[in-house]
Amino acid sequence: MDVRSIRTRSLGDTTYIMSHHGAAVVVDPQRDIDRFLDVIAADGLTVTHVLETHLHNDYISGGRDLAARTGADLVLPAGSGATFPFVPAFHLEDLDGEGGLAIRPLHTPGHTPTHTSYVALVTGTPVAVFTGGSLLVGSAGRTDLLGDDLAHQLAVLQFGSLQRLATLPDATGVYPTHGEGSFCTTSRAGRTTSTIGREKTDNPLYRFAAAEDFAESQLAGLVPYPAYYRFMGPINRTDPRAVAPPVVPELSAAEAAEHMARGARVLDGRDRNVFAAGHIPGAVGIELGDSFAPWVGWLFEFDSPLVLVLDHGQDAIAAAVELARIGFEHVTGVMRGMEEWGAARRPVASHRTTDSHHLAAAMADGVPQVVDVRDPLEWASGHLDGSRHGYVPDLARKPPEGLDPGVPVWLVCRSGTRASIAAGLLERHGLTPIVVTKGGVPDLLGGRVP
Repeated sequence: MDVRSIRTRSLGDTTYIMSHHGAAVVVDPQRDIDRFLDVIAADGLTVTHVLETHLHNDYISGGRDLAARTGADLVLPAGSGATFPFVPAFHLEDLDGEGGLAIRPLHTPGHTPTHTSYVALVTGTPVAVFTGGSLLVGSAGRTDLLGDDLAHQLAVLQFGSLQRLATLPDATGVYPTHGEGSFCTTSRAGRTTSTIGREKTDNPLYRFAAAEDFAESQLAGLVPYPAYYRFMGPINRTDPRAVAPPVVPELSAAEAAEHMARGARVLDGRDRNVFAAGHIPGAVGIELGDSFAPWVGWLFEFDSPLVLVLDHGQDAIAAAVELARIGFEHVTGVMRGMEEWGAARRPVASHRTTDSHHLAAAMADGVPQVVDVRDPLEWASGHLDGSRHGYVPDLARKPPEGLDPGVPVWLVCRSGTRASIAAGLLERHGLTPIVVTKGGVPDLLGGRVP
């Protein structure tokens, strides 16, 4: 048996292609299915099943179209409520494969009410379990994505699901969909796969003996999740479509301005320091990287038309694919850098950048306006005296109360990423940001000033 992990780093998720003697199943594929089809073709595999562990909240699925392209059965939890044809997965009713491979659904509610894990059996022996958003490496899937009114009961059910999975043989491989970087986890989940035995030993959630204690712990460790999540479930229930590689036209400064005049928003994916040196007023700077798509989905109106600003060496197609995975399909084009924009004497905004050493010095000399843009749990765990809290998504609506617009606002987080994103948001409110792009609050609290 071979399990191929295809990770989508920006979402913190992994799709799996498991094969045995040429027969294969695919688990939880995103909608850019060409990368999975390439692996299937290169390895000469026959896909018998495309398995969905749940209706996803963090991306649009490509499972329906992948199954159609490969001639495989599309399998979803029996109670998922999907409105298109699928093979229902019922608890402990095996799905026959080929060459001695079988798939056994396990009802593992918690992340969603109908969540289903899939045990792979070779000649009747469990060898792997695909746990989706149930048991994760060192963690478990969060249970509040369907609303606070269901969160506690789902957390209790998640406890039972982890106990159910623990009855599998210790050597059974654990292959979760969600991992480090995913907002679908309740804590910092590991990025790798594991085994049942290792999780029973190392996963702190297996130390709970009572469901209520487990639920209390799970619900106490949650941070806000991106705003675009609320659109994913309905799409995946009714009409999840695969997406082809997008076309992203190159835009002149004049063409970019025309799109902006028609309502397109500006998304600047360049390096944070390059963005600070000069950008289009009103642009939001989100560096093209591992956290690019979720922040876009959080800070921009869902599927709003976007003008990308990238450097010449950055891949606009890759950026558009990242956005399409979460339903942002209207990238009007890409403008390369700011040279032409500036040469045409169009307005340019900029702000200062600094490091945590200079922030420490400024706070020692007086008390500058400091806004800590980390998440609520990070803020609660310790923050700088005299600072205000303003989590990045909240700044899109309004800045913290009491800021003086005549005095610069120092923005700080853990590493500079979120503080840089926050800069464009504060500028919209008429404030002048100074961004700590190197170092952050943990360095200052721990005396580790770079």
